[in-house]
Amino acid sequence: MFKKVSTVFILGLCTVFSAQQIRPSKSSEIYREIKTLKHLPKVLYLAAHPDDENTGLLSWLINGQNVETGYLSLTRGDGGQNLLGTEQGAALGLIRTHELLEARKLDGAQQFFTRAIDFGFSKNTTDTFKQWDADSITADVVWVIRQFRPDVIICRFPPTAAAGHGQHATSAVVAEKAFKLAGDKNAFPDQLKYVNVWQPKRVLWNTFRFGNNNTTAENQLKVTVGQYDAQLGMGYGELAGLSRSLHKSQGAGTQSVAGIKTEYFAHVAGEAAKSTLFDGVVKTWTSNGNADIDQSLDKIISDFNFNEPDHSLPALLALRKKVLALKDSDLKKDKIKSLDNIILSCAGFMGEVVTNQAEAVAGDHYNFRLNLISRAANFVVLEDVKWLSQSENFNRKLSKDSLITIQHDIQIPADAALTEPYWLTKPAKDAATFSVPNDTLVGLPEAESPLNVLLNLKIGSEKFQVKLPLSFKKLDPVRGDVVEALRIVPALELKFTQPLYLVKENEDLHLSLNFKVNSNKQFNNGKINLLYNGERLGGGDLKSINGKDFTVDYVIPKAKLASIKSNQLQLDANFVADGVTYNKKQVLIQYPHLPSLQYFTPANVVVMKGDIQTKVKKVGYVQGAGDFIPEFLRIAGIQVDVLKDEDFYGNLDESGGSQNKLSQYDAIVLGVRANNTEKKLGRWMPFLWSYVKAGGNLVMQYNTNQDTTVNQLGMYNFSIANKRVTEENAEVKFLNPNHKLLNFPNKITADDFKGWVQERGAYFPNQWDAAYEPLFEMHDTNEEPLRGSTLYAQYGKGNFIYTPLAFFRQLPAGNVGAARLFLNFLSAQKN
Repeated sequence: MFKKVSTVFILGLCTVFSAQQIRPSKSSEIYREIKTLKHLPKVLYLAAHPDDENTGLLSWLINGQNVETGYLSLTRGDGGQNLLGTEQGAALGLIRTHELLEARKLDGAQQFFTRAIDFGFSKNTTDTFKQWDADSITADVVWVIRQFRPDVIICRFPPTAAAGHGQHATSAVVAEKAFKLAGDKNAFPDQLKYVNVWQPKRVLWNTFRFGNNNTTAENQLKVTVGQYDAQLGMGYGELAGLSRSLHKSQGAGTQSVAGIKTEYFAHVAGEAAKSTLFDGVVKTWTSNGNADIDQSLDKIISDFNFNEPDHSLPALLALRKKVLALKDSDLKKDKIKSLDNIILSCAGFMGEVVTNQAEAVAGDHYNFRLNLISRAANFVVLEDVKWLSQSENFNRKLSKDSLITIQHDIQIPADAALTEPYWLTKPAKDAATFSVPNDTLVGLPEAESPLNVLLNLKIGSEKFQVKLPLSFKKLDPVRGDVVEALRIVPALELKFTQPLYLVKENEDLHLSLNFKVNSNKQFNNGKINLLYNGERLGGGDLKSINGKDFTVDYVIPKAKLASIKSNQLQLDANFVADGVTYNKKQVLIQYPHLPSLQYFTPANVVVMKGDIQTKVKKVGYVQGAGDFIPEFLRIAGIQVDVLKDEDFYGNLDESGGSQNKLSQYDAIVLGVRANNTEKKLGRWMPFLWSYVKAGGNLVMQYNTNQDTTVNQLGMYNFSIANKRVTEENAEVKFLNPNHKLLNFPNKITADDFKGWVQERGAYFPNQWDAAYEPLFEMHDTNEEPLRGSTLYAQYGKGNFIYTPLAFFRQLPAGNVGAARLFLNFLSAQKN
């Protein structure tokens, strides 16, 4: 680890800034940042996932104690569930990364990650370390500790079963191990080319009371948090609720609770704390031998003018000279970055480099606008600008409150990399560890933009270098100004028009390939290739492309498909023109609470092939959380109608039969967590029961007990528990192999449970009425057998099936066995 040369340099006495847009902080925020500059301690909070952090404690540490605080999440939450859309895996991890960053903008903490991939729920540390490499993840945590240099590390979880999740417990194990190694020069010595060893003072466990699980005790260290902060206009608990509620993909909306509360801490390692979190820690500049800096900060704080923060500039610039004279290079580097941000904010400086294009292609030219303004009475001088590859001298004073705009044509470098998260630029090292192109990126939530305009500024006698990334700016009619990173895309993208294809035995495969043209360049004498395991199955020639998007249809004959024995195959597509191969597919994620997010995958598609039968033609669907299944059913040739209020209302006849629109459907499916997300379900359930009683077929996917709409989901009672089978290859026992759901229209065997991903299922019922018949028995290693993965009951003339099996993961992955089983469930009434 850490064998590549760092690409980030600070030249001379200039400090480099990086942000999408440089904007001044509000006066209350500047004031807090100055007070934080006065305090030397740092805290690193450590847990396993986005939304594991105690935002109430973070808010208090940063805003109440003015202590620089970071949150290290071992993973990006890739294995979680998604209430917003169909994104899973890497796409969900990207969403959750940026939800964390939005939360940090509110509470003020810094954010860090390791390379660990969230592979889903695990039950203990043994299971977790079967997936995660202990040395690799420990090295990453040591690296973050050596870079951030915290005095106190606080774990959210213990290393025991009380953590409630194997990855939670593992975060505590790794934290203690990394704490002991971070100060050892013999541990991960390659890191020492870039950082020095660092020994925190202690590790604490922030104990908790979650439901009936109470790990707090009165003999533990206690801290009072949640106090009201007049500059925030709320208490720290209220701020925490707002911050945590930004985890929208997880449905983590949290109350903003006013009033004080007690946080408890148990000692884990290092020097025990007796009265405060920071016992024995150097807290002030005076204690560090720099009383003059303390005195300067005291004066700046007492004289701070909230209406005219630029009055603090002379004192801040004088303080900057003192900080630059520090002998401790790590402390100097750390504090000068914070101080320079404060100085730019006090100057009221705003800078951006924007274009009207959201996307750009390497080698092409675009018109950009450099917008600059300063609100300081003391002049800020723009000395020169480096436009990527060329410099231009200005030596221009920025008049107070006067916006200047400089137009400039910029050519995107021909070798500019595509815009995507650094941890997704290379295939993952394995199923549990991301690969990164440069080891020094480890820990960062995202890499800084490589495409920047550099400004050399002069404020007073001090020089500053400000880095402005190339950005896209538009006026949105709802959101107003939107400023986002300029996204570099390929000149040509390929994408199959369906996310997967399904072809039955002895049928040709019909597919379509979309070409998205992003550049005006000419593509001549091109060749399209459709490949399986490197072997060309089809394609064609294109003499030229005229700059417009287009779609090409292909047929792969059944004879070629028959020669491929696998029932699941991946087809790859590429286009070769003028010696250049184009084979990238854009994944673009856009939600109102996040910036546009982008990454690229190979242009491929999964084809499900084999004996896949269905007897249904028309299905009604109650939309749940992000769920791919309606799209899968449409690909399978089934009409899917997403049900709305008007579909349910009608009269019940004397026998209780439904007279509404539901009777037209061969089956009705409730999406994942529909009882948690669809608030009209309480009105709809009586109609659904009547539909079943009259001869309908109702298939309900998994739900949780959190924020439920309906207390009784089935016609007969059953109770949902946090029971799950996390081993995706766990043996499945058929309790009644002759059951109609296992034999029509597809004969289900053990082979249909092969190749499942991440898990068998979650939130299995643990109690149910005798009217239900369980179909399967399964369990994780060394655990009791579970029979709640699928429950079947007859009701009147119809069928009700409750199945928390993870079809929402298996069908997007193209698992043929899972598809056959799910189609059997839909076909129950046809048998």
